[in-house]
Amino acid sequence: MLTQSPDFGCWKWPKTANNISRCSSSLFSVRCSSSFSVPQRPISRYAVLGAGFAGLSVAWNLLQHGPKESHIHVDIYDEVGIGGGASGVAGGLLHPYSPKVKLLWRGEDLWKESLYLLDIAERALINEGKGATPENSVSPIIRRRGILRPAVNMKHIGVMTENAQNCLANCRIELVHGDAAQKLVPNLSVPSNTAFYMPEALNINAQNYLQGLYLACENLANDMSTSGHGHRKLNFRQESVKSLSELAGDFDAVIVCFGARTAFLPELCGKLPLRTCRGIIAQLQLGDDIREEILKESPSILSDAWLAVHGGRHMDLGSTWDWNSINHSRDVAKDEANEAAEALVQKACLVYPPVKNWSVNGAVGGLRAMPPLTEHGSLPILGSLDELVDAGPTCKYWLFTGLGARGLLFHGWFGRVLAQAVLACDEGLLPHQLTLWKRSY
Repeated sequence: MLTQSPDFGCWKWPKTANNISRCSSSLFSVRCSSSFSVPQRPISRYAVLGAGFAGLSVAWNLLQHGPKESHIHVDIYDEVGIGGGASGVAGGLLHPYSPKVKLLWRGEDLWKESLYLLDIAERALINEGKGATPENSVSPIIRRRGILRPAVNMKHIGVMTENAQNCLANCRIELVHGDAAQKLVPNLSVPSNTAFYMPEALNINAQNYLQGLYLACENLANDMSTSGHGHRKLNFRQESVKSLSELAGDFDAVIVCFGARTAFLPELCGKLPLRTCRGIIAQLQLGDDIREEILKESPSILSDAWLAVHGGRHMDLGSTWDWNSINHSRDVAKDEANEAAEALVQKACLVYPPVKNWSVNGAVGGLRAMPPLTEHGSLPILGSLDELVDAGPTCKYWLFTGLGARGLLFHGWFGRVLAQAVLACDEGLLPHQLTLWKRSY
């Protein structure tokens, strides 16, 4: 697990989103005599390939947004388990802005939906007794200390200052000067004497979040099945899927959310505009013989290398970019870890020089699926796959991949719009910007 720490932030109950809506219909039953029978409603079966950010978001939204009276079964397939791929080792810094603090395309929707799913997952863990309570104020998922981005390039300050004025009301960007920035993070280096502070930005324990979201999916299926309306069922299958043909005939729709592994399915190999990129994160710890050099209350730091703070003596440092790698293992060889840590520390020293006093306690890796750059930025690729896999006009195969390094921000809203398109069997419900990739394939 990437972000294990004794201090995971002060939790103010609740802050991330609206309360979870639950079915309130009373339980009823229908009694049948020998001369009368109730027609059985058909079961809609969906296979979701992948149990990372994309897959669990799609699963949640299929269960939640399916017609209330319908029977829906969702089977999730992932041989490496819940969050066993790149999603589970994500750095966890969550905000809706570009490196120049410009609000991303559909940034308000992306931010809102991410907060909603975080709230759902957080409550699921708490109700299960696996996390915080209002009394101890420690969240199992979220560290709420904000994120600070020092401006390191003088020529970008004007653009960044202008962009910051168009920030979201619930994810503010404050321009702070050097002294104020160093009060937030003592010993911070602010070459331009300017930094941009996002007090509502979050630091997420990705693995805990994914476990909580899966638990929330289970709870939703159980709650809706006992509400007196349609039946919901969720299955997790820790199995390998080598080819889409393995699932032919078993499901009404198959949604491929395998991340970088998507490109290795034989039906899709060479047909998607994806590039793979391996990223390594170094896990840092301050030795017992060194005084605490970063405040427990300090925000995380964004720059060419980022520092995700987990209390005074633990933080993660990321991330490397090894383009076109095919290594999707979480495990990092010693030589690979040392090389990555050396490069990352060198970058991080430009904004936080004391990082050189921290020791590397471990490293984890993940293989990202990087989408093409569009006029709206790097957007994930979504849509029907039936033409690519010669399935005909069946609306059977769907794709959600290419979340890149923004999986935490992208998965919620994009997963919702895709699930709604799948349920309606209508690709036209997707924003056209998300299916432009198909014009070249």
